Amino acid sequence: MAEGGAEGKAKRVMVAIDESESSHYALEWVLSNLRSSLSSSPLVVFTVQPYPEISYLNAASFGAPPMELIQTVQQHQKELALSLLEKAKEICIQHGVVAETISEVGDPKEAICEAVEKLKIDLLIVGSHGKGTIQRVFLGSVSNYCVHNAKCPVLVVKKSV
Repeated sequence: MAEGGAEGKAKRVMVAIDESESSHYALEWVLSNLRSSLSSSPLVVFTVQPYPEISYLNAASFGAPPMELIQTVQQHQKELALSLLEKAKEICIQHGVVAETISEVGDPKEAICEAVEKLKIDLLIVGSHGKGTIQRVFLGSVSNYCVHNAKCPVLVVKKSV
């Protein structure tokens, strides 16, 4: 994985994480199983701050939410994302792996696929939340979307039960 064929270019690997146990497991899996492959290029750890859910803010404020409330929610999401990335970076350091952390705002599945293209990622790794068929139909699956839309190979790490 470290060498890129004739050019000898290092491969760029990205792990997309969120606050779930499955994404934490995917990061740990990468660090345990691909560590030697990550020695020549930093691991990109990526997270997405979803757009604030305006509908519940409308309900909570009995009408249009005040701008301060929206800004507070956005700030809270930003702080959560930064905390998540800091924790991931510490885990990487414990495994002797250099990590580059990136956070974007948007729809997670679309933001991940856009980042793959923008950052010229060679392998995307995502965790599987283990949603059943019905949940995937109604809620969608970030990993399934990435498998079908990312412009690179996608490895879905599923925790064995």
